[in-house]
Amino acid sequence: MSNDKATWQLLEDFAQAFNRHDLDGVMSRMTDDCVFLTTAGPEPEGHRFEGQAAVRKSFEDAIAAMPDVQWNAPVHIIQGDRAMTEWRFTCTMGDGSKKDVDGLDVFTLRDGKIWIKSTFRKAAG
Repeated sequence: MSNDKATWQLLEDFAQAFNRHDLDGVMSRMTDDCVFLTTAGPEPEGHRFEGQAAVRKSFEDAIAAMPDVQWNAPVHIIQGDRAMTEWRFTCTMGDGSKKDVDGLDVFTLRDGKIWIKSTFRKAAG
C-alpha cells in the first residue's frame, strides 16, 4: 500500500475489530492467502497458519481461551509494504491468572490488505 493514511486506517480498523472480537471484521482485512505467525511454537517463526480458514480458527481459539482479551492502545508504524502495530496485551487465562504485557504485530501488506501477521509478545515473570 502506498497511501499511509489508508494503511493507518486499515491497521486501526483491524485492531478495533480484534478488540470487539469481530472475526468477520478481522478477516475482511486480510488477504485470501493470509499467513499468521504466532508468538511461540515448534519452529523459529512460531506456529504458522495459512489461508483464511486456518487463520480464523487460530484467532477463534485464542479468543475462546481468553474471552476478555484486549490489545490496548495500538500505535501503528508504516514503511512501504511493511507495518507494525505496538499494543498492550491484557487478558484473563482459563486458570484465572492475568496477563498484562507489551507486544507488537509486524505486517506484510499486499493489495490494500494484511498478507502476513507475525506476532511478538513479551514474557512477563
